Parts: sequence; structure tokens; C-alpha cells
Amino acid sequence: QVQLVESGGGVVQPGGSLRLSCAASGFSFEDYAIGWFRQAPGKERERVSCIAPVDGATFYADTVKGRFTISSDNVKNTVYLQMNRLRPEDTADYYCAAGVPPGVCFESMFGPQAMNYWGKGILVTVTS
Repeated sequence: QVQLVESGGGVVQPGGSLRLSCAASGFSFEDYAIGWFRQAPGKERERVSCIAPVDGATFYADTVKGRFTISSDNVKNTVYLQMNRLRPEDTADYYCAAGVPPGVCFESMFGPQAMNYWGKGILVTVTS
């Protein structure tokens, strides 16, 4: 059974940090790109970051570049999103997704339409 399970969300003050985890199972981890998306109330789902576990290639949206870091643990089949210097506008439901091939992480290819499997999402709230 293909499964992506997010964890690590919660409530944090502006300027704080959270680390999200995406645990993958049921498919060949290194054959896929693993991405993070987010959706805030009243807004479209937007891309956040992506990693190809096979070679570590990454993508970051301009809105999070320099603040967020994506990484993969290929033994645990888990992808992490370290979120630093969080802002209220980062508040959203965060979704982990997997797409094939790993080159999906390339900037021009990465988007919701390229992903095959999705987690159920986890809420991140940044508030004073």
C-alpha cells in the first residue's frame, strides 16, 4: 500500500522553527521525487520544495528560499522539511507528495499535476 505520512506540524511564533517529516512506504523511494506543497485558506495550492532522493537535487520556491531546507534519509525512506524564520504567511496545510521520475523536481516540471501520491496533510500555524 502506497503511503505518505506527514508529521511535525503545530503552532509556532513568528521567527520560530518547525521540522516536518514525510514517511514514505509502498513504492521505490529513490525512483521518485518527493515534494512539499501548502494550501492556505482561500488560496491555491502552491509548491514549496522538492527533493530527488536518488541524487539529492532540490528545488525551493522563492517564498521559502533561504529559510527552508529539504533533506532525505534514504535508509528511513523519510523526507524532512526544516522551516526556519517562520512568518504568519507560512500558515497553511502542508502536504507531502511523490512523483515520477526524480527529474520532476526540476523547476519547470515541479507542480501538483506532476505528483502521483499524496499525504493527508498537516497544519502549520504561525501566530503571535
